[in-house]
This record gives sequence, structure tokens and C-alpha cells, in this order.
Amino acid sequence: MKRSINVCTKALLVVLLVASGGSVSAGQWANPDLLLTAEAVKANIDKPDWVVVDCRGLKDYAKGHIPGAISLGDRCKKALRDATARVFRDTGKYEKLLGTVGIGNNTHVVFYGGDLGTLLDATVGFWIMEYLGHDKVHVLNGGVDAWRKAGYRLDNKLVKKDATTFKANVVASRYGETDEVLKIASGEMKDQLVDSRTKKEYDGKDIRAIRGGHVPNVTVNVSHIDTLKQEKNAKTGKMQPVAYLDPDAAEKAFGSLDKSKRTLAYCQTGTRSTMTYLQLRALGFKDVANWDESWRVYGSQLTYPVAGEQWFNFAGLNNKVKTLEKKIAQMEKAAAK
Repeated sequence: MKRSINVCTKALLVVLLVASGGSVSAGQWANPDLLLTAEAVKANIDKPDWVVVDCRGLKDYAKGHIPGAISLGDRCKKALRDATARVFRDTGKYEKLLGTVGIGNNTHVVFYGGDLGTLLDATVGFWIMEYLGHDKVHVLNGGVDAWRKAGYRLDNKLVKKDATTFKANVVASRYGETDEVLKIASGEMKDQLVDSRTKKEYDGKDIRAIRGGHVPNVTVNVSHIDTLKQEKNAKTGKMQPVAYLDPDAAEKAFGSLDKSKRTLAYCQTGTRSTMTYLQLRALGFKDVANWDESWRVYGSQLTYPVAGEQWFNFAGLNNKVKTLEKKIAQMEKAAAK
């Protein structure tokens, strides 16, 4: 009997490993296949139906990237969004771009970044692909750092894939609309709303629009930085966040929420909240959206209700500008002598 149980257990582990693209080690995620290990990427990158996308800038890509990875010509959050840092509502632009770089509807797409900033580029790519209805999208957890720690090398050869066809099948529910958030703010809707900004932004002490504060009826405020893995800095000896999504930290932050309820995430520009979106998806939340317009739009609309409302201090800014102008003038005068 013990032998048959062991055989079944081993078989189950093999099935899980295949289904998760090799990332079953992240067993605490409900959907571990969304976040891949370096080993899983290595095992699949040469397959014709896999495309790995380096989400860093072109200069970083040219210095050294995962062998076989492509670049979109710019950081993903710029290449995949318009000039206002919002998604293209004309999906034809995505179909053209993705098809040109070799991403089709049957392609497994893996996004990766480098530091904390470009991790967000990878999560922007993840959310947009899911919004477009693509069900084969992943993020390399830990990005370049995870790749190198696994003992793999980088390459500086430009990679270009054969063009193919991509057709969007937009999942509208993954795009959070401001109208929906207004209904949450008024109490008309009871959807869960996650504020991914810092506490200072949430409290209105760090104002990045005409008004500071937060949307009324926010369910939880958790800075995206607080949900990352912490590692000891070799120089300072202090713990610091690194570009790894940590299931324990995510569960601690969002475990009290109802995974069966619709949940929207927002931040300042809808960028940091794409990481929250990915974490919620990985934790098994059933109906998740990223609010693309986020606070930069909401906080600048004077008719929208704001909790903890603080107004941007234009007078204070003008005084700081004048002081800076005087210092510059003094420096120029001193340099001219």
C-alpha cells in the first residue's frame, strides 16, 4: 500500500511540474505557472512556441540579456502603452506589434526585468497580455538576477523572431474603469479596492495630482514594495526589497481579502498596481483588474470624492522654484567671474 501511495505522489508531482512550467517550487502560489523559475525558462526558451521578452531598455539589453530573448525596442511600460502611460484602446496596435516580434496566439510569452523598476515593466507586460486575452503569459521571477544566480550566462546578440499573426480577444473585466471605481467610492458597489501606493501617498502627504488622499472605501493599502522578497544587503547588512515576488509576503498583504470577489488594484499611473494584479492572480483571486487611469486621473478631477483630501501646494512649489532660480543665478554669476 505504501509503495502505491508513493508512486501516486510522484506521478502527481510530475503532473504539477509540467503544468507549472517547472515552477512548482513556488508551491504557495495558487497559480504557480504565472511565475517561472530560471530553470523553467531555460528548459523552454529554445522551443518555437516560446518567446522571452527583455523588458529593460535597449541599452541594457545590448549589454547582456538572456540568450534567445527579444527586446521591444524600449522598456515594456513604454513600448506597450501610449504617451499618457495608458494601454492602447485600439487593439490593432498590439496585434501589429506583437505579430511583428513573433508573438502569436499560441505562443508562451515570458516577460522579465532587472532591478525593482524594470520588474514593473515585466508586470505591465503581463497585465496587458492578459487584458488582450492571452492565456499563455508568464513572468520570470527574479529576472536577470535569478537567471545569473542559477548559473546561466547572458548574451549580447540581437535576437529577431519570424513575424506571425496575433489576434486580440480582449477580456474587458481585467481593465478597471474609473466609472466602476466611482461606484465603489460612493458605496454603490462593494468590489474590493487595493491601493498599491505608499502610505504617504495614501494619506495625502505625498501629493502627485491636484489633490492627495485616496479613493473612499479602499479595502486595503499595501505599498507594492512591501510585498517583495527581502534580502540582506552585502554592504550595509540591512534587509532590503529585491525584484522577487514573495508568496508569503503577498499572502500576508492580501490574505484577508475574499478571493471570490471582484478586486481592483490602483496606484498613481496604473504601473505599480500591475504587480499587485499579478500577485492577486498568482494567489488565486478569481476576478482581478488593474485600474489603468489610477490616481493621476482621479486625483485631478475636482468632482470626484476623496478620502483624506489634501490639496497640492502650488504656492509652496512656486517659492521653491524661485529659491532654486536664485541659487542658479548666483552660481552662474560666480562662474562668470
